[in-house]
Amino acid sequence: MLSFQSLRAKLLWRLTVASAILIALFSTILYSLIKESLYQEIQSQLFKQAEFIAHNVTNHHAGETIDSFYLKRTLNISIQVVPKPKFISQPTFTEYKKNKHYYIVLFYPYNFKEQTFLRVTKDITTIHSILSKLYRSIILTNIIAFAFIILYAFFISSYLTTYVKRFTAKLSALNENMLKPIKVRDLPEEFQPLAKSINHLINRIQTFVKYQKELFIGIAHELKTPLAVMKLKNEVTLIKKRSPEEYIETIKLNIKTINEMNKMIENILKIGRQEADQFEPPVRLDLIAYLKEKSKNYQLLAEHENKKLLSDFVPEHYESLIQPTLLNHILQNFVQNAIKFTEPGGTIILRSRPTSNGVKIEVIDEGPGIDEEIDHFAPFKRKGNKSGVGLGLFLAKSAADAMGAMISLRNRKDTHGTIATLFIPNELVCPLC
Repeated sequence: MLSFQSLRAKLLWRLTVASAILIALFSTILYSLIKESLYQEIQSQLFKQAEFIAHNVTNHHAGETIDSFYLKRTLNISIQVVPKPKFISQPTFTEYKKNKHYYIVLFYPYNFKEQTFLRVTKDITTIHSILSKLYRSIILTNIIAFAFIILYAFFISSYLTTYVKRFTAKLSALNENMLKPIKVRDLPEEFQPLAKSINHLINRIQTFVKYQKELFIGIAHELKTPLAVMKLKNEVTLIKKRSPEEYIETIKLNIKTINEMNKMIENILKIGRQEADQFEPPVRLDLIAYLKEKSKNYQLLAEHENKKLLSDFVPEHYESLIQPTLLNHILQNFVQNAIKFTEPGGTIILRSRPTSNGVKIEVIDEGPGIDEEIDHFAPFKRKGNKSGVGLGLFLAKSAADAMGAMISLRNRKDTHGTIATLFIPNELVCPLC
């Protein structure tokens, strides 16, 4: 028994009702056309017969009947001369029923001087009987057709919902350890966009699970090491009595380590806030205008560090449906890293370039470059002795994945330095778009 909340039940019901209405409408039109055609043919014949008699059979007066074997037996009509009926001034057809017989009557002008008309009557009982049989046949055909419609609709609804059931079964069986993409090519064309969206969601889940595992392992490692160092220093300090200066030095080192751990925890909390930002509704904005506005703030940050930030934006305008907070996370991280690793007096370039299927935003610095063999987007990856806990690029990658964009890092070819790239496609596939 199908529930009315079932997609298949709704589809079956709508197909059945729509098809039944279509057949009933077609049958009604067909019957009306056949009836109209028959009546038009009868009326045309009566009109021609009345016209012939009016011009060739004269000298009959009101109340007289034009009697003829041919008329009665062959044409099945009777003709009588009658006074001009009221409200009739031209040939007029009427119908009536008498003693289970059906008749059609034509009043045709006969004698203008005497104001008489011909009353031409034809028995159409046979025609009416044929139409009644035809009507019953159409009703019976509709009933049979309706039964076939139900079977057909049942088959079609079952066929169309087969792929939906497969999707449902596959999705209900998914877990984080057995995520497999759907084979898009094996599906009908109408279901391929849905399958692509599901595959994108699966990819998002896999990426999220992967980063979460890396993050948890990294957190455990990063917090365990300073805690172990603090514990060892305290144990060593308590082994024997020491001077006040030595105790103070140990406490200062512990406070420094705690401050570093607090900073790490603050960055971990940023991850939680960014996950909430992923549900920010996308808005349509001019990306170039947004970059120009942000570049003003970035120039102030660079000048404060005795560095220069140049901007070069092409094209003049580029509209995109995007989540601004996530975009800001990425740009801010790129620019802060560029400022951090560029030596005083150096130059940072923020630029945009159109591509065939989107727009590319690049932040170019004059730092020492990167080791391209290392995954710099993994959590707690730090370079050199620069400050930070190594979560910036991890957050940037997470933000890019959330809004359907792509980021990458590569070394400059012309000189030393790094190029951080954000590629935004024409049609972002973030879940909220």
